[in-house]
Amino acid sequence: MSPSQRTIAEAVSFTGRGLHSGEESTLTFKPAPVNHGVKFVRIDLPGKPVIQADIRNTPSSKDSIRRTTLQVGDAQVSTVEHVLAALAGLGIDNVLIEIDSLEPAEPDGSSQPFVDVLKRAGTVKQNAPKRYFRVTHPISFHKNGVELMALPHDGFRISFTLEYDHPVVGTQYASFDIDEKTFESEIAPARTFSLIEEVEELRKTGLIKGGSLLNAVVVSDEQILNEEPLRFKNEFVRHKILDLLGDLSLLGMPILGHIISVKSGHASNVRLVRKMREAADLASRHPIPSVRPKASTSWDIRAIQEIMPHRYPFLLVDRILELVEGERVVGIKNVTVNEPFFVGHFPGHPIMPAVLIVEAMAQVGGVLLLSTVENPQERLVYFMGIDKARFRKPVIPGDQLRFELNLLKLRSRTCKMKGRAFVDGELVAEAELLSMIVKR
Repeated sequence: MSPSQRTIAEAVSFTGRGLHSGEESTLTFKPAPVNHGVKFVRIDLPGKPVIQADIRNTPSSKDSIRRTTLQVGDAQVSTVEHVLAALAGLGIDNVLIEIDSLEPAEPDGSSQPFVDVLKRAGTVKQNAPKRYFRVTHPISFHKNGVELMALPHDGFRISFTLEYDHPVVGTQYASFDIDEKTFESEIAPARTFSLIEEVEELRKTGLIKGGSLLNAVVVSDEQILNEEPLRFKNEFVRHKILDLLGDLSLLGMPILGHIISVKSGHASNVRLVRKMREAADLASRHPIPSVRPKASTSWDIRAIQEIMPHRYPFLLVDRILELVEGERVVGIKNVTVNEPFFVGHFPGHPIMPAVLIVEAMAQVGGVLLLSTVENPQERLVYFMGIDKARFRKPVIPGDQLRFELNLLKLRSRTCKMKGRAFVDGELVAEAELLSMIVKR
């Protein structure tokens, strides 16, 4: 990702037929100034109303079940997710989109046609930094088997699990670190899909008037009905990632975090983005700084409590300084004279028990381990064994313990970590820890 905002170099247009309305539609993408964001202009309506691509302009209605709709007053623009995904995937921050009907054209059910036309326009860097939303603590949405979570992560990653009780679709999983290259090659070409039994129901509700085998993959009980074969073996889950990316762009800024989804659709995607918007507003009423973290993600005590079950007097980690998913974690514990264990260990000569140093080390490692699973708030980390433990110097009130743990081995739900504890840069303890994840 570029640290500078970007717009397109010149105006370009695109014409075709809308998927649900069946109406002819022309989109014209135009350059826009810094901090403009993505805005649609309904040039076919009186007054040419402007509709910002913002989560606050998504109506709370069943209209978002099969598509994403934006509305300001009585003016709407619908089925915008593939256009928004193309803009987000290409890192375009500012653009004005003139449209002369309710929804954009849907030539093949993917974002590829929009990527092609935007690349023809070219992009230019602008003299202003991007405003990132950094996920600093877990943000989640759960309902009726749908699970969505945003976790701290150094970069932008989407992981998606698709589950259909259908022999052709079945269960599919994909996970990508999203950048322009990955989006173009791995996500943008993935097409929307529908089961054959859903098609007639959608038509009865007034949808897919412009739908055909040219702009959607249709699946029967045994095969896909399109002449064109699947573009990817797991094209269905890749398209769900495409839809999610488009919906996430309604936050209004690129994301630094790991988005994990199980069976989500547009309505639930929008619910998660609303929660993220609330978190962004709570963190600051001013634009979020654009600097990407140089090191790995930092978690404060609120974020730790979202993922760890421990509470007073047994929560022994105050902050996570670094977390490289699946590799390494660094955390700190501030040791004060008010720790309850100092009452008896020892009166007049307070020393932190060695077993609690190891426990604090294990809790820091637990954050690393729980960050590798979905729904971490529904899991516990069991401490299974300690090897090669050494305690080299007493830890006393006023010390700050810095724990550094590296993942040595991860198999299914068990892991082995090498941990070291430092005070003022001096090694005070070390051990190899064996742990296991279980359900709460």
